[in-house]
Amino acid sequence: MKRLRPLCSPAFDRGRRRDRFHQRGPFPAPRRRGGACGRFLAACGQAERRTRRRGRQWSSPEGNLYASTVIALRADDPPVHTLAFVAALAVGDLMALRLRGGTDCQLKWPNDVLVGGAKICGILLERTGDHVIAGIGVNVVSAPRLPDRATTSILSENPADSGDAQAVLGDLASCFAARLVRWRSEGLASTLAEWTRHAHPQGTPLLVAMDEEGMVPGAFAGLDPDGALRLRLADGSLRVVHAGDVSLA
Repeated sequence: MKRLRPLCSPAFDRGRRRDRFHQRGPFPAPRRRGGACGRFLAACGQAERRTRRRGRQWSSPEGNLYASTVIALRADDPPVHTLAFVAALAVGDLMALRLRGGTDCQLKWPNDVLVGGAKICGILLERTGDHVIAGIGVNVVSAPRLPDRATTSILSENPADSGDAQAVLGDLASCFAARLVRWRSEGLASTLAEWTRHAHPQGTPLLVAMDEEGMVPGAFAGLDPDGALRLRLADGSLRVVHAGDVSLA
């Protein structure tokens, strides 16, 4: 199994224990090539805490949403790693529905969704053969406390929300399916342009954690045509980042 990017976050837990599962939509047959986005499988029970790269932990408080879906790849699909932008845009659409458009929602490269500057979801993509598993965790009723970043939940931002993870799952499935269709039919440039419209503005100070170099400071300078991050360094030079843990400086 090939992991496309280190995209998991504290909102999504890949722990081994799962108590209850709910499904929505038809699940694609693994042997069928080129199928559409399939059923979302959601774990509604609590999972054990585990540590991931750079010492961070996945946390899965009860009442939040932890869901996965399988995308069967097609020969003419855009680059597979750009499904990260599809997932982020889908969660952004979900927030517009659940928060009724009254709260500032911003996207951070490559697939973070921030509400009022606080992280509200986590996304992880993994590829196995001709399929990609997209895992999405959404803080519905609570947000794990983290030492290095602010977090929030749907219920914190909109106390009038039902706080029902199953209802959130239904909205997420619809939003993801719509964004997947647009990614395929309109092309990657359209998806990246839409992502950029909802992202932090160019010039925003960033810190990029690189495996071999440590923290690299710079400013957001847009996206490359393949979705890579353009980082403007202090000396004015432009660096293209294909993988890294990005935080707002």
